[in-house]
Amino acid sequence: MDLGTVIGFVLILGLLAGAMAMGVGIGPYIDIPSVLIVFGGSIGALMIGFKMEQMKKFFTVFMIAIKPPHEDLNALIEKLVEYATNARRDGILALEGAVANEANLFLKGGLQMAVDGHEPDTIRELLEIEMEQTSIRHKGNIAMFDQLGSFAGAMGMIGTLIGLVAMLLNMADPSAIGPSMAVALLTTFYGSLLGNTMGAPTANILGIRNDEETLVKSLILEGIMSIQAGDNPRTLEDKLNSFLPPSQRKSQFN
Repeated sequence: MDLGTVIGFVLILGLLAGAMAMGVGIGPYIDIPSVLIVFGGSIGALMIGFKMEQMKKFFTVFMIAIKPPHEDLNALIEKLVEYATNARRDGILALEGAVANEANLFLKGGLQMAVDGHEPDTIRELLEIEMEQTSIRHKGNIAMFDQLGSFAGAMGMIGTLIGLVAMLLNMADPSAIGPSMAVALLTTFYGSLLGNTMGAPTANILGIRNDEETLVKSLILEGIMSIQAGDNPRTLEDKLNSFLPPSQRKSQFN
């Protein structure tokens, strides 16, 4: 679980709730018509703009922001160096058993192609296509949250206009001005809250998750190509360590 993301959500909601409670209380900030306009309108706009298959994965994708898959890059490099050592000593076919037990599907697929004797250019091309298509799918999910931020803000403005129209039409009735003004203001509040907590920040962290996954797969790709080429394990380790910041690099050969 990404503590930074969780703490961020809790911090925003906690501080806002605390600030409201210290003022007039939380009750006055709850307005059902405003909720319907902003949340209902935003969901409807998303359903228009994105495929239902994407919408069904909305909360699954959101959970990736909170609990992303974790890959220990040092352990991954150590594994690839071990594969390279075995392949260099006993031949590439010696990795058949390791391929069968490999949990990382991207690594498993690439090694299997190497063991099966595919040409290096073919392996690289197929793995790069898989990387590209995976990233495209991720960017589609990112766009859903990015658009949520925009739609929520727009729906907040629409609700504000609805409230102002209702207020202006009832200027002769002072008792109707307050509820209409509440809708006008609270829809803007809800739109800003939804867009700037679940929308834009989630899209941003999902973009970071996508970059991290691409980095892992790029590392694996280079590892597979070096294993197939029979590179020296020490050279392979140096190459793969270049994907990491200097402070995180480790070596099995020191």
